[in-house]
Amino acid sequence: MRKQTFLALLISVLLVNGFFSTNIIKSNHKFYVNQIDDLMVKNDNLNSQLNEFYKYGIEVDVTMYQPVVRQTDATPNVTADGTRIRISKASDYKFVALSRNLLSRWGGPFNYGDFILIRGTDKKDGVYQVRDTMNPKYVNYVDILESTDVKPYKFTGAHIYKTSWVMGVND
Repeated sequence: MRKQTFLALLISVLLVNGFFSTNIIKSNHKFYVNQIDDLMVKNDNLNSQLNEFYKYGIEVDVTMYQPVVRQTDATPNVTADGTRIRISKASDYKFVALSRNLLSRWGGPFNYGDFILIRGTDKKDGVYQVRDTMNPKYVNYVDILESTDVKPYKFTGAHIYKTSWVMGVND
């Protein structure tokens, strides 16, 4: 008899709990559907603003660095993403280091391995691959990897664009 009373009480509690839970879920459903719709509209708006931003690029200063300990770290032949280079062929790689604010791990739009188009420099416009990171003190900078015989240069007011350009096997 005691088991039947306990079982009846348990079933009653479950039914009452189910009734109230169902009503709460139904009332909150409308609220959350509206919230999701609002967030979708805001997300679309932000995406269109971001696309407009990418259309005109990000304004940066472009400088150069050489694979030497004084300008890098104790391993000048290894980039931040682990790529090993031949120091004597540094200019041939078309690699760049970006300031941290431009890299995704610090909230920026670019990842290691991404290809960027640089425009607005005198003779260094072109497609480069992101392989390295600059010192934290720099903001909105691109450093082009150059061989040790290249004379230093700096361009201000250049623009960089993310590109999906990839070389084919036969290129």
